[in-house]
Amino acid sequence: MTQSPPAEFDIADMTWPPPPFQAPVPPVTGTDGVRHFHGVTYATTPGYRPRLLDVQVPAGEGPFPVVVWIHGGGWLDGDRRYPPPTVPAALLHGAVLGAGLALVSVDYRHSLEAPFPAQLHDVKAAIRYVRHFAGALGLDPDRIGVWGESAGGHLAALAGLVGPGSPDGPALEGTHGVGSGETGVRAVVDWYGVSDLDALSGHPMPPMPSGIEFPDPYEALLGAPASASGFPALARAASPVTYAEGSQGATPPPFLLVHGTRDGLVPYSQSESLAEALTRAGGEVTLQPVEGADHIFLGSPDIVSIVADSVAFLAGHLGARA
Repeated sequence: MTQSPPAEFDIADMTWPPPPFQAPVPPVTGTDGVRHFHGVTYATTPGYRPRLLDVQVPAGEGPFPVVVWIHGGGWLDGDRRYPPPTVPAALLHGAVLGAGLALVSVDYRHSLEAPFPAQLHDVKAAIRYVRHFAGALGLDPDRIGVWGESAGGHLAALAGLVGPGSPDGPALEGTHGVGSGETGVRAVVDWYGVSDLDALSGHPMPPMPSGIEFPDPYEALLGAPASASGFPALARAASPVTYAEGSQGATPPPFLLVHGTRDGLVPYSQSESLAEALTRAGGEVTLQPVEGADHIFLGSPDIVSIVADSVAFLAGHLGARA
């Protein structure tokens, strides 16, 4: 006997080729009322793993303002599910949701999968996806901020600064996933991100643990050796300071830069340079040093306050109702 298809089956969904993204399926709701959309495909490219994001929406009535979290890992490593080891996921996620903000955590292509600007294309695609499906997700498409750490801080800064009017803006927006749409954001939190790759490319890397081979992150990101004649131009094209200085009259969104003063991997001066460029562009910027802390805030005794300050900055600029 022929069985009938399930009620949710829709022949209209059977298309070829499939679309380069998937609509969100119904969420899983926790006992605390938080709605979880796990492993949503926001963009695909043949030959690459699907790009995924997770959405956590606070209990209660929305639509809620959104924080897009961008992980670090030298553009070579990292995972949307895990903050740096100094910052427990429960602390980070709980602080965001407790402030009345939804949290969208995104994966992006690593640099040995595809060089820059693939990573920025993916972040922009995730923002387009959030706006396109905001109604189904219970989110406010007009109140989106970005927050990243290390390589993710670099991408968050670029997401806040690069738009259609930026130098090479259309090429940096990309057409992945939803394909088109507004990608501007209302606030940026950048934890110890690179801002000037040209200045930093010669900075010595800290020694890696024995047995671990780690490619040069800057050469991998830019897809060229530092000795190549075109390397400085590639580095400038991937540097947030380039777009802060070339904003062409557009005021950048508010920025919070948080950086350890003894960071041996990404020097504190990188955030100083971006803060100066943003100030010259007429932007609102707060540079918050973490005295004595190394990369990922190693050595800081008060991670809780660092997280709380960052969440408060986003909640204030996104108009969250805790």
